[in-house]
Amino acid sequence: MKLVFAVIQRVFYAAILLLAVIVLNFFMMHLAPGDIADSIAQTMGGADEEIMKEIRADYGLDKPFLTQLGQYIFKVAQFDLGYSYFYTQPVTTLILAKIPATLLLVITSQILALIVGVLLGVQSAKNPNGISSFVVSMLALFGYAAPVFWTGILLLIAFSLKIPIFPVAGMYDVMVEGSFFVEALDVLKHLVLPVVTLSSIFLALYSRLCRASMMEVLGSDYIRTAKAKGLSRNEIIYKHALKNALSPVITLAGLQLSAVVSGAVLVEAVYSWPGLGTLAFNSILSRDTPTILGILFFSSLVVIVGNLLTDLVLRLIDPRMRGSE
Repeated sequence: MKLVFAVIQRVFYAAILLLAVIVLNFFMMHLAPGDIADSIAQTMGGADEEIMKEIRADYGLDKPFLTQLGQYIFKVAQFDLGYSYFYTQPVTTLILAKIPATLLLVITSQILALIVGVLLGVQSAKNPNGISSFVVSMLALFGYAAPVFWTGILLLIAFSLKIPIFPVAGMYDVMVEGSFFVEALDVLKHLVLPVVTLSSIFLALYSRLCRASMMEVLGSDYIRTAKAKGLSRNEIIYKHALKNALSPVITLAGLQLSAVVSGAVLVEAVYSWPGLGTLAFNSILSRDTPTILGILFFSSLVVIVGNLLTDLVLRLIDPRMRGSE
């Protein structure tokens, strides 16, 4: 019952936070110079003041700021994110069409970074003064220091141009036709380089944090008790120590969701991945305000829900958090 109450409480806080983000995004977009009317006038080759007033009236830009904000919040509550003048279709339709590609990239990258990062961290903690620990530390420092777009360009040059193993851009090859497995293999082939690029920086963070957390746990009293009982080294590490060492890693993974989403924008731009990042990039160039606001809303929603799920996962795997309710 306490867990249910905690979930309800956090959902309430998440709703308030999402509302605050919506208001802040709307306010920041209106602080930027220019509006939709200016962009439409540019595509028309210019327009006089009368036409500009008509365009602003059509898009509701002639109304007071608070009125526009209230109308926007009311529409968002009904899952209506507005209409894209650049793509000439509802923003919700645009985002729903791009969500699968971005989620595939983001989720796969996070899973790869967590699995490989935890394994490297555990291996490094087993022998903290050995060569494996040194190699993991060097890889972590390089992965954390290298900008994600720079890593993407290097991988693109190395494995798409110099050694043509993987495709240069896109999510699939339009010339590939066949069964579901053939098309899935084609998507997987296009996915490799973007996933490796996006996961590189987070893999570095998770491996270093897991190493530090595992070394701290391995020095605990209950680990010494397990050793005294004659348990094997692997049993001590993977059955007893790893569960407690994972808590800070999972917490960091939840907090890094915003960085993963923002990093996906750069990765999608490098590899022409047809997701929300590419849509955001094109919308910014065309000053398509409704689409930009819709993408910001969805990105915020993903981060807030991800942090909420992270909190719940921690309570499920860590008995100490359940006991502190």
